[in-house]
Amino acid sequence: MPKGEMRERRRTATRSDTSRAVAFSDAVIAIVITLLVLDLRPPKAEPGGLLSALLGEWPTYLAYAASYIYLAVIWLNHKAAFSRIREMDRGLQWANLGILATLALVPWPTAVIAETARTGNLEDERVAVGLYAIVGALLCLSWLVFFSYLARHADLTKEEVDDSFFARERPRALIGVVLYLAAGTAGILIHPLVASVIFLLLPAFYGFTSHGLDHGPGFLRRGVEHGDVGRDTSSRGTGDPGQ
Repeated sequence: MPKGEMRERRRTATRSDTSRAVAFSDAVIAIVITLLVLDLRPPKAEPGGLLSALLGEWPTYLAYAASYIYLAVIWLNHKAAFSRIREMDRGLQWANLGILATLALVPWPTAVIAETARTGNLEDERVAVGLYAIVGALLCLSWLVFFSYLARHADLTKEEVDDSFFARERPRALIGVVLYLAAGTAGILIHPLVASVIFLLLPAFYGFTSHGLDHGPGFLRRGVEHGDVGRDTSSRGTGDPGQ
């Protein structure tokens, strides 16, 4: 058997369709969302004081809502990405597991932020937003690895998908890494509320662009189209389409 044919057989033997990866990912995201609810506990209240005690738990409700929306946006982005993927290899499976590992951390800093907001200690709040920023940056970094892998292995995507699509997705992830770290720094040096505003705006950005910058708001599409002028698209499966 020719060596080229043997290498092709070994390559295809390590590949699989996306169904199991999608099912596993959906299950992990569902479990992580469920874990958020565990922080919604009945407050301790004196007889007749339940309403004020419930209202006093507003940091927990806000943290739950923000993290639920964030995880929902992650699921939308994950679903949109896999709608363009034809098959998986080992590298892409590990990249996907990296996303799941980091998103599973989201309930932890969420609970920390809710607890520190309840106690009202400013120094603890600064530490809490710093922790949340680190987790958010790690999550965006895992997406950057995922997009970069697909940009270098366009043969894993469906035939109708532009070879440069995932190369163009990398700036979305990089924006998140930079802004989460900037938000954490601002929250520590200025005030935690500054970080909280950015934490709320970032999921909105990723929600609007879940199907890619090409399908985002008009001003983002114009920026992508302008950046694509003169781009020479590489042939499928060879090199990095984004280079």
